[in-house]
Amino acid sequence: QVSPGLRTPRLPVWLCSLSGRHSVLFGTDSRLLSDWKSERIFHLYFYSGQQEQTQTAHLTIDTHSHHWEEAQREGPCSPGKRHPALEMAIRTKWAGATVSWNGTDPFF
Repeated sequence: QVSPGLRTPRLPVWLCSLSGRHSVLFGTDSRLLSDWKSERIFHLYFYSGQQEQTQTAHLTIDTHSHHWEEAQREGPCSPGKRHPALEMAIRTKWAGATVSWNGTDPFF
């Protein structure tokens, strides 16, 4: 039997499979589970357990920014148009969100 804590988590947690690697994306704000207003700007943490990741990545998600306006001047094949797989996975839940890596070099 599954415990109630596993059926209804107290904090948001997503298990990810990015580029064939398993990882965890999680938040420490329980309001993300129940209050859509808290989804404006919030923080998530990402841990892959891979050797190249020395610490948990702290990400800031902004769901109301307009990332396409910043990159309008770039050509369609420009490297600036490419995004890490983690950012694309985050955008499956929050379409159009911008992801700030807060000083960490994006990986994946």
